[in-house]
Amino acid sequence: MAITKKKNAKRIVLFNHKGGVGKTTLTVNLAYALVEAGKRVLIVDTDPQCSLSSFFLEESFLDRMLDDSESDNGNTLWTALQPVSEGTGPPRQIKPVKIKDSLYVAVGDIRLANFENSLADCWNLCLSRNRRGYHCTAALSTLVDVLASETKADYVFFDAGPNIGPLNRVIMLDCTHFIVPVACDLFSARALKTLGFAMSEWVSTWERIKQQAPDQTALLEGRPILLGYVPQGFRVYRGEMAQSPLGALSRIESRIVEFVWRPLQAAHGESTKDRPSNLKLGQIKFFGTIVTDAQIQGGPLWDVSGGNADLKHEAHKQFAEMAKRIIARTS
Repeated sequence: MAITKKKNAKRIVLFNHKGGVGKTTLTVNLAYALVEAGKRVLIVDTDPQCSLSSFFLEESFLDRMLDDSESDNGNTLWTALQPVSEGTGPPRQIKPVKIKDSLYVAVGDIRLANFENSLADCWNLCLSRNRRGYHCTAALSTLVDVLASETKADYVFFDAGPNIGPLNRVIMLDCTHFIVPVACDLFSARALKTLGFAMSEWVSTWERIKQQAPDQTALLEGRPILLGYVPQGFRVYRGEMAQSPLGALSRIESRIVEFVWRPLQAAHGESTKDRPSNLKLGQIKFFGTIVTDAQIQGGPLWDVSGGNADLKHEAHKQFAEMAKRIIARTS
């Protein structure tokens, strides 16, 4: 009998294949808000662009880590996954970087693109019931099991790239939950259809792969649950959402249900009769220069030096409320 991997922490990815929807900013600030709520958080930087690692780590320090990632002193995700990608062995052990008490980062690497190429072949091997395919597909999950255990994480966040490629496929199949960040525009609304189609195809295909897996094979669970969506980056007028993003938001709400929630419910073999009514997890308006300040200073929006105090207070409040909803919905 194959063995479905059980999670030792809730695993969440903010996922949208459309770029420019603020995934990294949302991930960082939600992580800080959860830490403030008393949770331990591990962030895994799986975007080969390493934006999240760049946010937290000083540039020269990160450059040294990337330069050393294939050496005996390596400590990036590529260090861990290179043997799997090249077929020479299981994942190497790495140590997450401690950012502050209860917050850790597994450092990304531009060479994760090599691992992504391997995952495409491994998926086909899984379809042929080849054990190497299963081991390769589960390698990132196996690595995160260890890192989450070492850090005693309550939550693991993946910072994923803006695509529907093989790496994001295994991340999604490994996650217990996902959040869809969206911009309040027509393009985001239209992109939800292809997003939902890809995800439901992944789940359905993986369910077939699981059923034919060889005995004693570790498997990804493959049942991600939609926590909700987060409209972000919109302009306000006299304290309210401006008319243009407000109109786009009404389309996004209905398309999230129709093109993301409904296909996933069907892929999970669950009812689509009772439509959810509270999928909006929160909303984050355009916070201007404090976003840039936070990126430069490497901290949450509400802790930046300088900037508008009212905006920082509002950002703190909104992310704290989202963190509470995440805790409630994942309990």
